[in-house]
Amino acid sequence: MAKRKAENRSFLYKWEAEYLFTYVKDKPVCLVCGVNVAVSKEYNIRRHYETKHHDKYKDLDMTQRSQKVEEMKRSLVSQQNMFKKATSQSEAAVKASYIVAAEIAKSARPFNEGEFVKKCMMKVCDLVCPEKKQAFSNVSLSRNTVADRTCDLATNLYDQLMEKGKDFVAFSLAVDESCDASDTAQLSVFIRGVDSNLCVTEELLGFKSMHGTTTGKEIFEEVSKCVTEIKLPWDKLVGLTTDGAPAMCGKKSGLVGMVREKMREENCAGELTVYHCIIHQESLCAKALKMEHVMTTVTQVVNFIRAKGLNYRQFNFFLEECGSEYADVPYHTEVRWLSRRKVLNRCFELREEICQFLETKGKDTAELREQKFLCELAFLCDISSHLDALNLQLQGRGRIITDMYAAVRAFKTKLCLWENQMLQGNPCHFPCCQTIKAQISTAVFPCAQFAEKLSVLAAEFSRRFADFDVQKCRFELLSNPFAVDVENAPTNIQMELIELQCNDTLKSKYDAVGDAQFPRFIPDTMPQLRTQAAQMLSMFGSTYLCEQLFSSMKMTKTTHRRRLTDEHLRSILRISSAQSLSPDIDELASKKRCQVSGLGTSD
Repeated sequence: MAKRKAENRSFLYKWEAEYLFTYVKDKPVCLVCGVNVAVSKEYNIRRHYETKHHDKYKDLDMTQRSQKVEEMKRSLVSQQNMFKKATSQSEAAVKASYIVAAEIAKSARPFNEGEFVKKCMMKVCDLVCPEKKQAFSNVSLSRNTVADRTCDLATNLYDQLMEKGKDFVAFSLAVDESCDASDTAQLSVFIRGVDSNLCVTEELLGFKSMHGTTTGKEIFEEVSKCVTEIKLPWDKLVGLTTDGAPAMCGKKSGLVGMVREKMREENCAGELTVYHCIIHQESLCAKALKMEHVMTTVTQVVNFIRAKGLNYRQFNFFLEECGSEYADVPYHTEVRWLSRRKVLNRCFELREEICQFLETKGKDTAELREQKFLCELAFLCDISSHLDALNLQLQGRGRIITDMYAAVRAFKTKLCLWENQMLQGNPCHFPCCQTIKAQISTAVFPCAQFAEKLSVLAAEFSRRFADFDVQKCRFELLSNPFAVDVENAPTNIQMELIELQCNDTLKSKYDAVGDAQFPRFIPDTMPQLRTQAAQMLSMFGSTYLCEQLFSSMKMTKTTHRRRLTDEHLRSILRISSAQSLSPDIDELASKKRCQVSGLGTSD
């Protein structure tokens, strides 16, 4: 009986000529009116034909019916192709609008830039491919559409991050806070997670607007929400890096203290490792030189030249007359650490021209011409150049904390070398000092004074990076596990470490791929070493990503866009900061695809 039922519901070819029906996508479809029949039974098909179309086609013989069927089938195929083409063009237009919205967000431009882009597209289309004008016209780039597309893209990125978070075996957070153009405190939280394959994902976890106070408790509540919303377990949190502010690093009422308390409440077995941003500390170390008087004098000179338009124009003209290699002097901003070196070097190179210009303005230049000041200026130029070179080494995305620590250790070693060379009267790594020393007597150049300052700077580096020195053994397990003394390693990994160091194949692999890629080749039979590697790979060495995001924020939410909503700002920054992830535009477009009418209604 079941077999007869199945046969009765199979579409038979002869029904095409008898009842003017065809079979499309597992359903019988009437070739005359386009109605589809739900169940493929001859009774249903015959009833439809006899009640709707029998009178019109009853006089046709079988030959005529066959010709009519073929004609109708060709018409149906043509109609279907038209619908497919319309759907394809509609989906392409939606994809294009998402792509343009993403580019507008990445470039920190207003949402209404989409309308300008559309206008340019249409003008180009008129010249290049006028036959495609309708397709370009279908791309929606109005202000509201671009805003909605931006939110969709950000939501898609967040969903991808949440999905990836399920595979994290360890993760760390970098947290920092700054104010936007409307003086609203904005808290940025970045996550660096490592999965079981030791692949690193580094993305923006949360960007929270704090309209009230920004105490340690309130910052913790926002960070806790970020971790909870993405459904990450607290026992996998291994590191927290902040800017060192009291609200962040307070042991009781600060973010660090409250996160540790939360982990105790959650019965987390692991210990939270806390770091003060390496880049920030490196900048603070420079203050130990206590040469603010030199910087103050230089800043006053630059401000005199740049503050008034007349002075600035006259100075530029003066440099042109002198045939100087440089056209002007840049400003110095305390917040922009790297600007110090540029200002100092330019003032040192133009020291004679600056003195001559100031004298034409009736200014006293005695201090600027003093040998002591020139020596200090030269030393500050050189040491600032070295500090900036280290600063640039520490910047960038995806930096492994062991490499950052290695750069700091190398700089400390350089300081010891420079100190010894300076005591010997040999400033070979200080080109500005060499220039001044050649112009004055060797006895006047204060080598001992500068050696003392290098010693103070080295001591300050050792003091500020003491928390990194404590982790030296753990760093070596990642950077060079074959050189680690097994007796000094944690007991839970000693057996696996011995097996690793005695494995010649793994040693060859380490030599071939380097320390950054080697952890992925640690076999699954060494789970403790893989866990240790995952924890170290997840560590943030600095809050560079947060600072970079705040720079993007200031370009996005300007004084002209103060009314930008928190949701839109958050969406823009999530898109512009995305690195490991990219929006799935195909998925988004499929959900937004324009609806096309079907072939007909069900009978």
